[in-house]
Amino acid sequence: MEKDNEEIETMFFAVRTTAGQEKNAAELVGVKARAKDLPLISVLAPETLRGYIFIEARSPHVIEDAISGIRHVKSRVPGLVQFSEIEKYLITKPIIEELDVDFIVEITGGPFKGMRARITRVNKVRKEATLELLEATFTLPITVNADYLKLIKKQVVVEKES
Repeated sequence: MEKDNEEIETMFFAVRTTAGQEKNAAELVGVKARAKDLPLISVLAPETLRGYIFIEARSPHVIEDAISGIRHVKSRVPGLVQFSEIEKYLITKPIIEELDVDFIVEITGGPFKGMRARITRVNKVRKEATLELLEATFTLPITVNADYLKLIKKQVVVEKES
């Protein structure tokens, strides 16, 4: 049998979901596929893309069977998705690479969780950023690990008239 040496031709399909429920929808699709023995190859719910999941299968009718009746799934997006479009969601670069001075970030962990701040200094070697809290009554610089930061807004260049 030469099936072991041949590559299986698969296609990627986009499926619309309720925003914020992508992981739940992907999990439910996976459970249904295992229960009904549907030939799905993979299900991807990217953290950075809201309202969509990607499903890899050999044919579109398998996708329709997998998503029918699943809570939080709206519909299959017509057409195919190229792997090059999905690839950017598979490879994540460290958040520290995206941060720079004067960017606005949200703190996602620690005692300042949920607060917004402006970056005053970035130490890429130690993976830390020094911040000034925007909601504080006075400016107190704090240093936070970059893993606890979420980029909100990039630097806005404002030219001052003299």
